[in-house]
Amino acid sequence: MAEPYVLPDGTQVAALEQFRECDACPEMIVLPKGAFEMGAPPEQSILLTYMRERRGEDVPGLKHEGPVHRVEIDRAVAMGRNEVTYDEFLACIAAGWCSHRPDPAVIMLGGDYMATGRHPVINVSAEDGMDYAAWLNGLVGAPVYRLPTEAEWEYAARGGTDRRFAEGDVLRHDQVRFYEEGVQVTYQQHPVPVDELDAENAWGLRHMSGNVQERTMSCYAFRHLGLPTSSAYLDHARSTPDCRFVTKGGAYNSGPDSARPASRGHARRPEVRTRYAGFRLVREVE
Repeated sequence: MAEPYVLPDGTQVAALEQFRECDACPEMIVLPKGAFEMGAPPEQSILLTYMRERRGEDVPGLKHEGPVHRVEIDRAVAMGRNEVTYDEFLACIAAGWCSHRPDPAVIMLGGDYMATGRHPVINVSAEDGMDYAAWLNGLVGAPVYRLPTEAEWEYAARGGTDRRFAEGDVLRHDQVRFYEEGVQVTYQQHPVPVDELDAENAWGLRHMSGNVQERTMSCYAFRHLGLPTSSAYLDHARSTPDCRFVTKGGAYNSGPDSARPASRGHARRPEVRTRYAGFRLVREVE
């Protein structure tokens, strides 16, 4: 069994244990070290199956989920149990570290919506996420909080399984907030609070499929880099900061294909904000 990790206050945490190390800090879950197959073959895509069966067409863009390659998670991190909420982000604004105040109103498909404090914060950029992480680092006295790399995010979403989605092989509306053609209710109009739905994956992480797209610190490339370790992906992300970042997980207004862990969302400049994207953080624990 792996040795527990020791936080600055002396608290010991082991793999899959939850902790919150300060009053303003988000709840974190320690990810076990291990390895996984990053990416997916085109045949895993629901969209590809639809296009081939219904239209006799291919989807060339899905090649950007490959090549499938083994990645060793050699650097221990904890992942936020939830997407960062409005309450958590507004605390950073009140402290003077975060300068952007996101608009909690989303008007889409004719529906008016106002977020509560437990909704995932949206209309925030990757830079806003970095500011929030910097604030937490000041509170705990160490540069340990940051956006995840794409490899860390996909590993966490898979939760040690090879299932198609974070929560299972089939998306259900009682688990995942996503758009499904023909379901004319509120599912496709706005996200839900982070505590709603049966949204945990095998490791206890919530809403890794759907709800809001999540920012990473990894630069988008048309195909995976094929790096062998999570440390290598982190080093690459830190050495190429001026790029368009990968988003992961799908959102309330995207279809099932985008909710797969292997799916790679819109590449956005670090300063871009959208009404369907937020973020969650990782914390380095060694």
